[in-house]
Parts: sequence; structure tokens; C-alpha cells
Amino acid sequence: MNKPIEDTFFKYIRSFLTVYLPKNKCYSFNTIKAYRDTLNLLRLFLLDEKGIPFTKITFDMINHKQVYEFLEWLQISRKCSVSTRNQRLAALKSFLHYCSIEEPSLTSIYLDIQTITALRETKKGISYMSQNALKSILAQPNVKNKHEMRNRFFMILLYDSGGRVQEILNIKLRDITLDFDIPCIYLTGKGDKMRAIPLMEKTVLHLNEYLKVFHPMGLKITEDYLFYTVIKGKKGAMSPDNVSVFIKKYAKQARISCPEVPENVHAHLFRHSRAMHLYQSGIPLSYIKDFLGHVSSTTTSIYASADTTMIRNALEKAANMNEGSSEEVAVWEDDEEMILKLCGLK
Repeated sequence: MNKPIEDTFFKYIRSFLTVYLPKNKCYSFNTIKAYRDTLNLLRLFLLDEKGIPFTKITFDMINHKQVYEFLEWLQISRKCSVSTRNQRLAALKSFLHYCSIEEPSLTSIYLDIQTITALRETKKGISYMSQNALKSILAQPNVKNKHEMRNRFFMILLYDSGGRVQEILNIKLRDITLDFDIPCIYLTGKGDKMRAIPLMEKTVLHLNEYLKVFHPMGLKITEDYLFYTVIKGKKGAMSPDNVSVFIKKYAKQARISCPEVPENVHAHLFRHSRAMHLYQSGIPLSYIKDFLGHVSSTTTSIYASADTTMIRNALEKAANMNEGSSEEVAVWEDDEEMILKLCGLK
């Protein structure tokens, strides 16, 4: 158990990240990266706080007290949220579980860490932008500038598709279909699951304008990324950091004239906003679940508990009915055609 890292700890990290997760568990690149980040953070903690270099780490150092201090360090020094802390703990437990399977003598360490419980999270309401805030942000880019035109279209597609930022960045020209009655894009989500997202007419117009400038040959070069940057003459996929920079810039500009723009605007807020706007329009949660690519309806149900405006409106309608007003029927009720349009499926 006191062997240096190259004989034990390093060997298991390497096989965990390069064999077990990608080949045995078939996890995606992003999921594996999350595990790698956890183990890297543990390494940094041991180096910065304990003065233990990477080459001196042994399994004996992975104990209840050490891991608890690591989790506290994540929250205090690195300002991680409770959710992130819990995710790091779960990843570390998964790694040690794998190690205990490979080497039974490590089971006692795994069981020791298993006794550390996740912190209970204080549930917060879902943050999202109002329609006014969204319009104000989209109005900020100067579309006469080539790159700002690209940035605006990225935000339009991010919202219209309800996609995660990485799903949008991963779109290649082969993932776009404009020939059918319903133009759509194909997004690859978690677990490499693909879903078709219909595009609204206005979004298709913006897409065609964007293609003229950034892909003058249209959709012919199928392996090109839809959104790309050019560094030293070479095209490459745009990075999430690039997206974060221009979204924050436009949000800051928009906030001057529109106080409704939230203080912290990020890419995922567009996804939440799309989902909430669909829900507020009367789209059933089951439709929104498929639209967002959620595996479980439990994940989608957060939008049902987030909107106090709808609760207030429902109470007002109930009060009006009790006062003898004629019964109001939701315009979407039993209207499959309208539901499909509101959801962007027609």
C-alpha cells in the first residue's frame, strides 16, 4: 500500500480514464473529462495544501479526513457550489470503487470514503430571461460586422433549438437538413443520443444569411463545423469560452437600456429561457422533455415549479370563474396544431 504512484495510484488513474470509462462504460468525452477534472483537482489540493507532489501520492493518503478537507477546499478556496462539490465526491467514489474491484485490498479505502455523504442542496428557482431581456440582448450585435453577425446567429440558434452550448458548437454542416418540409438540425446530446430539432422560419432565414458569409459553398463540405474560428489559417471548432465572452458583452450592453436582463447571463440561460417560454405558452412538459433531450421527466419538471406568473394567472382565472365570469378555455387546449406550432414542430 505504500508503493509509489507509478506502481499503484497512477496505474489505476490511467486505466480508469483510458480504458474503463471509455471502453467498458462507453462514457462520452465530456463525462470522462469531468472525472479527469476531479482527479486533477485532488492532485492540486494535495500539492497546494499538503505539499505532496504528484509522484508521492499513495492510496494511504486517500482517507476520510483528507477527502473531507478536499471537499471543503473546493467550496471555500475554489468557490464551488454544493452541486459541484457533490459531483466531485461522486466521481471520486466511482474511481475508488473501480480501484477496489481491480485490487480487493483497496476495498477498505473505498468503504471509508463511501461514508462521506453528499450535502443537501437548497433548491433554487430556475433562472431564465424574459422575452424583453432576450430581445434586447439579440439587438446588441452590429450585424454589419461579420463576426458580430455570427455571434447573433449563434445566440438565435442557441435559443431556438434549446440546445446545450456544446451541442451547438458540435454541429457540422452534415447535421443540417433544409430540403425537407420541416427544416431541422440534428443535435448530439448526452450519451451520444441524437435528436432532431425543427427550425422556425425566421431562424432558417438567419441561417441562410449566415451560410452565405461563412459557408459560401452551402452545405456541401459536410465535415465543416457550422461555427468555427480561424487560428493561424486553420479552421477549428469555436470554444465555449469564446461564446461566454460575447454573450456576457452583449448582456452588459443590453442591461443599460433593459433592466430585465439578468446580472449573470450565460449560454445555458438561453436553454432555460426557451424551455420556460414554451411552458408559459402552454406546451406540455412531455413535449418539452423530448425537445430538450432529457432522459427523465423529473428533470423537465423543474420548469413546472419555477413559474409563479402562471400560478398567479391560474388563481386569477379561478377567482373570475367564481364571480360568475364565463369559463375561460386555454387557447391551446385540445388544439394539437397550435401546440405543435408553439413547440416549433410546425
